[in-house]
Amino acid sequence: MSARKTAVVVCPGRGTYNKAELGYLGRHFPDAGLLAEFDRQRAEAGQETLSALDGADRFSLAKHTRGDNASGLIFAATLGDFLSIDRDEIDILAVTGNSMGWYSALACAGATSPGDGFRVANTMGTFMQDALIGGQLVYPFLGDDWRPDAERKAALLAMVADIDARAEHVLALSIDLGGMLVLAGNEAGLKAFESEAEPIDGRFPMRLGNHAAFHTHLQQPVAERGRAALAPELFTQPKLPMVDGRGAIWWPHASDNDALWDYTLGHQVTESYDFTRAITVAAREFAPDLFIVTGPGTTLGGAVAQSLILADWRAMGSKADFKARQESDPLLVSMGMAEQRGLVTAQ
Repeated sequence: MSARKTAVVVCPGRGTYNKAELGYLGRHFPDAGLLAEFDRQRAEAGQETLSALDGADRFSLAKHTRGDNASGLIFAATLGDFLSIDRDEIDILAVTGNSMGWYSALACAGATSPGDGFRVANTMGTFMQDALIGGQLVYPFLGDDWRPDAERKAALLAMVADIDARAEHVLALSIDLGGMLVLAGNEAGLKAFESEAEPIDGRFPMRLGNHAAFHTHLQQPVAERGRAALAPELFTQPKLPMVDGRGAIWWPHASDNDALWDYTLGHQVTESYDFTRAITVAAREFAPDLFIVTGPGTTLGGAVAQSLILADWRAMGSKADFKARQESDPLLVSMGMAEQRGLVTAQ
C-alpha cells in the first residue's frame, strides 16, 4: 500500500477453524512466548495444547470443532493475525467481532490482556461444550445478487416466532449475520424450521455441528457458570474502541469495566448477536478505508460485505456493486486468504 490506510478489524467466531486452517498457528502466529502461555493454561486445565492441536498430522472434525478446542484455536489465530498487521501502514480505528469473536475483540482492543482474553475464550468455549444445550442452523434471506429484501427477512422471522410459540418448541434468532440468519433452539424447534423452510441449493437450512443454542436464553446456565469463574478484574479500559453485538461502542477511557464484564458474560451469551448492526455502526461511526477480517477461515468476508450493502454503505446495493468496488479500490481484506494477507502485513 502506498499510503497509510484506516481500518476496522473484524474477529471471526466459531466454525472458522477447519481442515484448510490446520497448521495456521504454526504458519502465522508471531509470538512463540505468548503461544506458550496459552499452551500452559490449557495444560494446567488438563486440555490438549493448541500447539498439539494445530500441529496434528490431520484434521479431526470431532476434535478440532469441539467448543473446548475450537474456541482456543480461533482466539489464538485471530489475535496472532491482529498482532501481525503492519501498524506503520494500517491505522486501526476500532475492533468488532462475530459471536465468540467478541472475546477476541476484547484482547485485540486491550480490554483484556492476551492471557486473560484467552482465559475468557477458552473457559466459555469449554463451558459451552460441557453443557451443549440445543443447537444452531443457518438460512439465507438474501438472493444470489445480495439485494436487500426486508420483506423476506421479516417473513422468516415471523416463521421463527410462530415455531417458538408452540408447546415444547424453542427457536430464536441467534445471530443476524449479513444476509444469513443464524437460528438457535432445541431439537423440536430446529426440526420444525428444517421441515417448513423452503430448501435452498440443497444446502439450507444447514445444521451446524458441535454448536449449541448460542445467544439464546437456553445458555443462561452457561452464563451463570462463566460469571462465577471469570472475575470482573480480568477486564480493563480498552485501548481501541470496540463495537459489540448490539452495535454499542465501548470507548477508551470511558468504559465501565463492571458493565463490560456484565455484558460479555450476560447479554452477549443469552441474547441475539446483531453482527449486521455492529458492522453498520462501525462503518458509519469510523468510516474506515478498510475492513480487515482476521483469520482463521475465509467465510466471514461475505457477511461483512452483505452487512455493508444492507447499510447502503457507499451506495453499494448489490453483490455486483460490491465486487466492482472491491476490484477498483478494495475495502475488504481477509487475512485468511494468502493473496490478501500481504496487503496488511509486513510479511
